[in-house]
Amino acid sequence: MLIGYMRVSSDCDRQSTDLQRDALIAAGIDPRHLFEDHASGSKDERVGLSQALEFVRSGDVLVVWKLDRLGRSLSHLLGIVTSLKDKRVAFRSLTENLNTTTPSGEFLFQVFGALSQYERALIQERVTAGLAAARKRGRIGGRPKAITGEKLDAIVVALDGGMSKAAVCRNFNVKRTTLIETLARAMTSGNAEKQ
Repeated sequence: MLIGYMRVSSDCDRQSTDLQRDALIAAGIDPRHLFEDHASGSKDERVGLSQALEFVRSGDVLVVWKLDRLGRSLSHLLGIVTSLKDKRVAFRSLTENLNTTTPSGEFLFQVFGALSQYERALIQERVTAGLAAARKRGRIGGRPKAITGEKLDAIVVALDGGMSKAAVCRNFNVKRTTLIETLARAMTSGNAEKQ
């Protein structure tokens, strides 16, 4: 069975799924088996896509008008297609003429997967090199510490004076997890200095 999915970036009146709907119906999809979203592709929560992925069964084909209607990025698209493949569901894109039921379509998705993996490796390599260069110049990467200096000293005094962690969080406007992590880090560095 053919299942169709369509998406437009917003739910304003100017954007409509009519073009996609017409193309999917012309491709042989029953209008009752069309799922749609009116949301940005960057959003994680797309109800129509979730419903379509739950609806498909082994032997079905999920069809989209264009690849960018399905995934927010190449890696996201590959993740969806891989999960479909695990369910024995094929994938087809009308505009790009991709079809995982054919050997050439399957091969193309393997190439996409390799490119995506290569892109992740390059990004990781650049981040590692950037951090090494920053360390060489005396800068340390990572998120800046949320509680430092006088504020940390005041928090430690308040805790030593018997104030509860909940009260400290309220009075000093810090999150509980931030407080706990900062105190653990302070204790670790304090112990290291004593040794």
